[in-house]
Amino acid sequence: MIEIVPAIDILGGKCVRLTKGDYNQQTVYCGSPLDVAKGFEDCGCTSLHMVDLDGAKSKHIVNYKVLEQVAGHTSLHIDFGGGLKSDDDLRIAFECGAEKVTGGSVAVKSPELFERWLMKYGAERIILGADSKDGKISTDGWLERSEYELVSFIKHYAAKGVKSVISTDINRDGMMKGPAVELYRELLAEVPDIRLIASGGVSEIGDVYALNEIGVPAVIVGKAIYENSITLAMLSHFNSKR
Repeated sequence: MIEIVPAIDILGGKCVRLTKGDYNQQTVYCGSPLDVAKGFEDCGCTSLHMVDLDGAKSKHIVNYKVLEQVAGHTSLHIDFGGGLKSDDDLRIAFECGAEKVTGGSVAVKSPELFERWLMKYGAERIILGADSKDGKISTDGWLERSEYELVSFIKHYAAKGVKSVISTDINRDGMMKGPAVELYRELLAEVPDIRLIASGGVSEIGDVYALNEIGVPAVIVGKAIYENSITLAMLSHFNSKR
């Protein structure tokens, strides 16, 4: 059964959601990321995807204190991303409680560094971020678009040892119009040995089951939870069945 991984996006120390990654289209949902994280933990969630939006924009880790607080007061396994561009950024993230980190922009712009992280920390702790718009990889908080094609980008890093990838269809992120099922079906066929973590567009629990049917092992869900399209009670019920 697919795993639902709730998301907390941090901007200015608060929980927010952006629409299509646009910093000018943000909604603040809660001032306390820790309270939100504890709610997810109470529902039976064991993992958390945390994104440092300030860090993604600033190109270095910013909200490490929030990470430290959530990691120190919950038992959630935290995957942290956003602004991780140097060895120091990575060190701070791990020291502050991240169990895994996601590298997207660094994998595009500093591939040697990303590959060194894979070698040093192992593929279990380094997730590839492959966020795309119209088939091309985007970087730096989705503010920049590269010329890398999504499928070839993932295949390249799978050959380098990457085991897990988070793939977000930016056009669907925050839109609540359903996930990119056909895109994920293609990725599962093209790179079958990768643990694919879907992200973007989930609007109801039925979307989660649709991804489960095609074999996606995990999905990140954010806005649907904050907008109560997927309630905490639903989340608790889903987790009890896994």
